[in-house]
Amino acid sequence: MESIRDKVAIIGMGCTKFGELWDKSVGDMVVEAVYEALEDAGVELKGVNAAWVGTILGGITGGIVSEALQWDNMPITRVENNCASALEALRNATFAVACGMYDIALAVGVEKCKDTGTGSLTFPYGYHQAYGYMQAPAAYGSAGLRYFEKYGIPVEEGRKLLARIAVKNHHNGTFAPKAHFQREITMEQALKAPIISWPLGLFDCCPTTDGCAAAIVTRADLAPRFRDDYILIKGLGLALGRRDVFSGRIKDREDSDYTIWNETVAACKQAYGQAGVTNPRKQISAASVHDCFTITELINYESLGFSPVGKAREDVESGFFSLEGELPVNTDGGLKAFGHPVGASGLRMVYELYKQIQGKAENRQVKNMDLGVAHCQGGNPTGGFQASVAIVGPRD
Repeated sequence: MESIRDKVAIIGMGCTKFGELWDKSVGDMVVEAVYEALEDAGVELKGVNAAWVGTILGGITGGIVSEALQWDNMPITRVENNCASALEALRNATFAVACGMYDIALAVGVEKCKDTGTGSLTFPYGYHQAYGYMQAPAAYGSAGLRYFEKYGIPVEEGRKLLARIAVKNHHNGTFAPKAHFQREITMEQALKAPIISWPLGLFDCCPTTDGCAAAIVTRADLAPRFRDDYILIKGLGLALGRRDVFSGRIKDREDSDYTIWNETVAACKQAYGQAGVTNPRKQISAASVHDCFTITELINYESLGFSPVGKAREDVESGFFSLEGELPVNTDGGLKAFGHPVGASGLRMVYELYKQIQGKAENRQVKNMDLGVAHCQGGNPTGGFQASVAIVGPRD
């Protein structure tokens, strides 16, 4: 199988502020993010050959982009893969450019979750005859309890472990002007917050948020025409599994449960193979990982190969994943500080890595930044999980 490594460059990116954007429509956010990306790339809209937009609630066709940008008679495709929708837009745009179909393509991720009447993380996960509809906090709360049990962590000690992750991400969010939340929290606040779904408290859960992000991609050989500090796509992975949302098990596999994200393991294996990553703990400089809940981030440390299985606790307590640590994770505060407008999150993650690689992340800048990992995962209403991974890095 041929690798995508270094064939496609990102030459421009844009991102709205994430938050409760009551005064902005989906179209308003698309215009803001796309025109920031175009200006960043030094490209006019008429120079873009095609577009992909990832969204769940934003619209049923690519028309949400053509209408917003007043961009007629263009190939624009709407894609949806739950929480991986934005990375799915990037993946499709990347493949279209790599195969030579287009010279320049646009990827957009957008969502308005505050206007739907329900939180984006309270979509029903699936129906069970006895339990009814399961919500996301309940599913991930179950993951937390199972993880603590499996690795012999008393629940109250486990809650302190998760609180450390919340405190870290809120701290990082104070350095990110576009984050929904930009304030510190203490361990005491995290532990005393109202319980949402045991053992997860309020500060273990990301907020319901609106936002949009966009990327301009072109062939790597064309990128120097636009800028010197473009970044390259090193690897892309996507995996969907038949995980049962109530037990956490992969159907027909009794050895699987919520203590490892098998789909993430599979997706990062694909991306690492393309990028030549054999030791992610040492080779990855920074990562933006899916942290819809603090337990999600904890298990992702192990699923992405950053920590040995069952040993993430030691890395959290040592500060390994802090902004000053050896492998900073969620340098902009992640979903915990930015929120999770579902169709937008993946490209927001890439936007952060793009700035980090260019050395433009200001007070949250990682030293000696090289390869970055963006990772999204989620469940679907009928049961099952998906995970998507993108690896980006500087030009050689």
